[in-house]
Amino acid sequence: MHLQALVNEAPDQRPETIAVAQAADDDVLRAVIQATQHNMAQFCLVGSVEEIKQRIAHLGGQTEHYTYVEARSEREACERAVQQVADGQAKALMKGLVSTSTLLKAVLNKEKGLRTQQLISHVAAFEVPGYDRLILVTDAAMNINPDLKEKAKIIENAVSVAHALGLNQPKVAPVCPVEVVNPAMQSTVDAATLSMMNQRGQIQGCTVDGPLALDNAVSQDAARHKGIQSEVAGKADILLVPTIEVGNTLYKSLVYFARAKVGALVVGAKAPIILTSRADSDEAKLYSIALAAHYAAFHS
Repeated sequence: MHLQALVNEAPDQRPETIAVAQAADDDVLRAVIQATQHNMAQFCLVGSVEEIKQRIAHLGGQTEHYTYVEARSEREACERAVQQVADGQAKALMKGLVSTSTLLKAVLNKEKGLRTQQLISHVAAFEVPGYDRLILVTDAAMNINPDLKEKAKIIENAVSVAHALGLNQPKVAPVCPVEVVNPAMQSTVDAATLSMMNQRGQIQGCTVDGPLALDNAVSQDAARHKGIQSEVAGKADILLVPTIEVGNTLYKSLVYFARAKVGALVVGAKAPIILTSRADSDEAKLYSIALAAHYAAFHS
């Protein structure tokens, strides 16, 4: 599967609506316009309506293709975009020209936000040159140093994304420095426990096996050379990283060294959240919108 296929193959049902907080940003609006042209989603654009319309026209888009909600500040834009989702007017949320902390504050508001009992986590789908499948990496942006219980929930969130992409039984590799259990390395102990939890039905919808080092998680040759017998080794669809430092470094290494293409979501709230940054390419923003559209359609 390729990320472009998510763009070309719009969800079969009527496109869901994505609410964009503080949408008056050229980079974001370019992705929005492209997504509209592919009929992937509809958009409710929140912010200074006059400025948003001017920017859309400048970029060659059609202003009548969108709905608008006026907001005069960053905080108000986030709150009103979140309200669109909370009220069922939108099925996904996208960050525009706002800080991540301001948007998440609105998302996590106990009374008006999008909190659920689920842990919120970040899932990135990578198209890596030389690989015949998408590889999901989690969690590179939200959970700093998850414990065993949190790792299980992070897996469940990533599996929900994999299912939306058509992977009915994704293979999950808890990535560790080594592929053997070492009591001095908590990540290896957690990996073995997560594997057992999966075998006993406590984590469902996937196959978990670990600990696995990165090489033998994604390379069948590496796994074979080390004599590892596993359904997951060399074939991992989901890489569970032990800490945010590992995830962040792996994410940026794939993008900048391997030239991988990426789309990403935050899941675990009442709706998927597209948390793109200004450093992300227009392409990455478009792929993230496509990922959100397919996720929202699959789980609606």
